[in-house]
Amino acid sequence: MEPGNLTRASEFILLGFSEEPALQPLIFGLFLSMYLITVLGNLLIILAVSSDSHLYTPMYFFLSNLSLVDISVTSTTVPKMLVNIQTQSKRITYEGCISQTYFFSLFAVLDDLLLTVMAYDRFVAICHPLHYTVIMNPRLCGLLVLVSWITSALHSLLENLLLLRLTFCTDLEIPHFFCELNLMAQLSCSNNFLNNIVMYIITVLLGGGPLAGIIYSYSKIVSSIHAIPSAQGKYKAFSTCASHLSVVSLFYCTSLGVYLGSAATQSSHSSAAASVLYTVVTPMLNPFIYSLRNKDIKGALKRFFGMAAIKKQLC
Repeated sequence: MEPGNLTRASEFILLGFSEEPALQPLIFGLFLSMYLITVLGNLLIILAVSSDSHLYTPMYFFLSNLSLVDISVTSTTVPKMLVNIQTQSKRITYEGCISQTYFFSLFAVLDDLLLTVMAYDRFVAICHPLHYTVIMNPRLCGLLVLVSWITSALHSLLENLLLLRLTFCTDLEIPHFFCELNLMAQLSCSNNFLNNIVMYIITVLLGGGPLAGIIYSYSKIVSSIHAIPSAQGKYKAFSTCASHLSVVSLFYCTSLGVYLGSAATQSSHSSAAASVLYTVVTPMLNPFIYSLRNKDIKGALKRFFGMAAIKKQLC
């Protein structure tokens, strides 16, 4: 590469989904609607858990943290894309791109780790019900969430420090709607071999490790449920983890589908469209999955809005 083709990048171009002007209002309206539904739905989960003392349990403590992370991971990517469509500008500063990469990586890994922690919680609840309150005490719950945050932050910091050492070419177009770590590394003109090696190792550790933990937990859960003599007892035990299992399946199926599909098609626009599944659609659907068949959440929301209506009348 000639020296004239190297630059200290000051900004990048986010190509997004389509360059057709006629499609921009449709894309804007669709993503704005999904973003508002995601924020509202997850905020309702957090309000329900925090306002009702009946939900002060480890399962709902982890669920409120998961809802907070879902809001954060969507807020990292979608608002910038909406601003770019509204202002008809696809530019993002170098600093903004690096920050977006850091926070998206942070919240995506944190989402994965929290799902693993929730699987462990269900494992203890079903396989060791008599010792559940002793094992899943508030100190351990707080420690599990804290370790998840620290692990995610250190991972994102390592990835970004490796990204900062790269030199970028004059072609700074990112075929995506946000600054994705792998695409950023591919744009580099310098040797990104170390970045790729670290990325693959971390993917195995922070992707395969939690997945193995979830599979192990549910294998033990299935064995315990199978040993329950009554059909009603089996149904009650399974219903306590059905929502979490649905969210785990949605998260991993969309994530694996994106990466396997992008590797097969080699199409950047197809990869960007598929990424919507785990960056926007999954966080949007999680509140519905956890609340539609959950009587505790429904009851807490009814009591919350009932108290709000009473206070309004008194005022």
